[in-house]
Amino acid sequence: MQPDTQPSMLHLFWTFLKLSPVSFGGGYAIFPALEREIVDKRHWMSSETLTDTLSLASAAPGGVGVNAAILLGYRLHHWRGALAACAGSILPSFLIVLALYAVYAKIGPSAKAEAALTGITWGVMTLILFSAFRIGKSAIKDRTTLILLLLALIGLLLGLAPVYIIVAGIATGMFYAWFRRNRRDIHATSSVVKGGKQEDPAYMYFI
Repeated sequence: MQPDTQPSMLHLFWTFLKLSPVSFGGGYAIFPALEREIVDKRHWMSSETLTDTLSLASAAPGGVGVNAAILLGYRLHHWRGALAACAGSILPSFLIVLALYAVYAKIGPSAKAEAALTGITWGVMTLILFSAFRIGKSAIKDRTTLILLLLALIGLLLGLAPVYIIVAGIATGMFYAWFRRNRRDIHATSSVVKGGKQEDPAYMYFI
């Protein structure tokens, strides 16, 4: 899907520069903000396209937030967009981490610092759960995708490595797409035969 409006390099850089600080605590925390900015406000892509891109960013190795910025930038403006979005995503995090480290090195472990970090952790968990809920509404399209979600969740709870779940999901998705396409082809062929009133060759047995 092509974006409704083509963002400039500066606009793309500024968007991720503005959104990056809210991803404190993990890249998944930025997903709700990305949806509000890119889908609801800017109309650069549909919710389904954003969900597919974020799913791919989560499956790829490396930081989820940076992966998402690169893939979204590439979708919107190819390699130049990927570079602009990546630069905008990395710069605030780099500066914030340096500042936080400088502050923490001065105050050291303390009850107030531990309390602040605990509050931040719960806030980040809330953002991640909210992201999972919003993405799940677009990703769970039928009973099959719901079953795959439950199987993946069971695999994670049993200690299965995420890479195996991702590979299994890719293989299952490809097989399911192939199966549905063949099923549609068979149904279309059957409809053409019936529409053309082609006789069943079995009638020959009665001659």
